[in-house]
Amino acid sequence: MNTETAEKPFLIVGSGTETVAPGLHILRGQGQSFVAETDVGLVVVDTGPGGAVTQGMVEAVRQLSDAPLHALCFSHGHIGYNAGLPQWLAHAAERGEPPPRVIAHRNVRRRLARYRETHALQQRMAEIQFKRRPGFFEHRMPLHAPTETFDEVLAIGQGLQRVELRWAPSETDDAIALWSPAQRVLYGGAALIDSIPNIGTPFRTLRDTVRWADTLEALAGLGARLAVREFGPTIDGEDQVRQVLAHTARALRWLRAEVVRGMNEGLGERELLARIRFPDELFGVPWMKPSYGDPSYIVRDIYRSENGWWDRNPTSLHPEPPEAVGQAVADAIADKGAVLRHARALATQGRTQLALHVVDLLATAGGDAPEIAEARTLKAGWLRARAGEVQSYVSRNLYQVSADMLEQGTQARFSIR
Repeated sequence: MNTETAEKPFLIVGSGTETVAPGLHILRGQGQSFVAETDVGLVVVDTGPGGAVTQGMVEAVRQLSDAPLHALCFSHGHIGYNAGLPQWLAHAAERGEPPPRVIAHRNVRRRLARYRETHALQQRMAEIQFKRRPGFFEHRMPLHAPTETFDEVLAIGQGLQRVELRWAPSETDDAIALWSPAQRVLYGGAALIDSIPNIGTPFRTLRDTVRWADTLEALAGLGARLAVREFGPTIDGEDQVRQVLAHTARALRWLRAEVVRGMNEGLGERELLARIRFPDELFGVPWMKPSYGDPSYIVRDIYRSENGWWDRNPTSLHPEPPEAVGQAVADAIADKGAVLRHARALATQGRTQLALHVVDLLATAGGDAPEIAEARTLKAGWLRARAGEVQSYVSRNLYQVSADMLEQGTQARFSIR
């Protein structure tokens, strides 16, 4: 696999802190963590990925305040955001302080149990999605459990320094936000990013589109004058906060309605993807740009939430092994050169995706026959071309890593066919 960028920091947004209101600070690490100075001590949301990054986060906090750590909170249960928890606990112990509370939403425990059970799968998916070399995450995915959990709202502190941890199901069902009622500052965590909501990513389990819209509308109803994103610039001004959150929720509800309309007409997943056009008034605004996810991902997630796995083709109900299918299709094609010539012609016309569909007639077969090898080479090149045509970070990486695997002959092991 291409390792040119493999060792670059993983979702690291920088270092240091930024004060957004008295006693309320962005703490940069894996995404934007958050620090609240309360009358009972410091409340830190997300401890970072561990190692030098987390150490830098600890040092940055100590430039802000010498107050004891009161609580370390999980913004959500995704791997990496709280890998640095032991370093913060050790820091508190070195200062002679009692162990801080380690707080998360109650659903985090269930998520961590699933991640432990599927550890090798999670590791491999992360390597592909984030374009890292095989084995990169072998020692980079520690899981640490909270010591206490809550359901809806948990208040910490009193008076003007009181903050609330609020359940904000969105990217995960265990996501939380932090709200400062006195200063009307919201830290949105995973529910609030500077991109289209991260729903339906190709490797991940279902994410509830309507629930995310519900969360954004609930957060908009708080009346925040500042909203800090997990990634991206802070939203400044009550009207702007309300506009961004309400607009995003409206776009998500529009997607749900459009997909449901198509399903009720009998359309399958691919037919829906071909039909839906995303209106600029909803999807052309800066905070809905598809820089990480993509609106078509959301369409697929909504479709999957109401349908089974069947693609409506009876042939796929009880399929033969993929290797056997690929070989049988290749054997059935008497003029393999014609397939390659037609695929090349499509690519020359700029119809790269169609060229991929055609070349797969040969590229998925086994063996080292010259036409099969050529098909794989062509496919790898066109995958790289597709990577340059899409905005989504995830799509680009999946295309590029798949091309790497094809060129190195490792596609069968990782099911990148």
